[in-house]
Amino acid sequence: MSVSIDQAFVKQFEADVHLAYQQMGTKLRSTVRTKSNVVGQSTTFQKVGRGMASTKSRHGIVPVMNLNHTPVECTLQDYYAGDWVDALDELKVNVDERRVVASAGAYALGRKTDELIVSAMNSATTYVGDYTTGLTKTLILSALEKLNEKDVPDDGRRFAVIGVHQWNELLGITEFASADYVGDNAPFINGFEVKKWLGISWVLYNGLPVSSTNRDCFIYHASSIGHACGQEVKTDISWHGERAAHFVSNSMSQGAVLIDADGIVRVKCGEA
Repeated sequence: MSVSIDQAFVKQFEADVHLAYQQMGTKLRSTVRTKSNVVGQSTTFQKVGRGMASTKSRHGIVPVMNLNHTPVECTLQDYYAGDWVDALDELKVNVDERRVVASAGAYALGRKTDELIVSAMNSATTYVGDYTTGLTKTLILSALEKLNEKDVPDDGRRFAVIGVHQWNELLGITEFASADYVGDNAPFINGFEVKKWLGISWVLYNGLPVSSTNRDCFIYHASSIGHACGQEVKTDISWHGERAAHFVSNSMSQGAVLIDADGIVRVKCGEA
């Protein structure tokens, strides 16, 4: 393979990585509050308190709300995913090796993105359930009650992340499974189909915390979790003559943090 084709190789590979990362790499990034192009090792998300309206006298001074601003710091970390692409192997296989490696790297970084977000969710202290039952309608309504008690907005930005077992349990609830209740056209997030029910977008995700048969799921508002990105997925490809191969290195710099504990509820489910 001629070294002179490096630039074309890099551009094609980088396009494949970005496409795979956006479409199939991460499920949860678009369900939370995101800040891109962060400069430095950390960034700050502002948690703003409630304002209160009051009256004023004629020609008097408009009362000040004195909003409470609480800064929440999010630290970024660097992650890498790389592999070798042998020059002669590309001539012998009947698959696009470049695309295979690109997808694998993008998926790995996408899973890491979701791991960071779930780790932030795992800081939630408000919960319903006790791991003795599966995901039931009663448990879900209890979680919604917790959110509503704290005036968490029902503005179409409520999400639920659940495991495979819990998804199957929901399919046993007529209101969740029937198009008569949820409609025929399911929304998509990053190429993944989700269900819209009770004002919540339900996302199936395999990487939720589990211990034995105890599974933690989460129902939350998008603004309760912050995700910061200092560097989007970037690809570096270098030719190593002694190996007669390209080394493909994908990297990113990201972090996630719990911003507002009032906006997220842990749902403790049993998977017996």
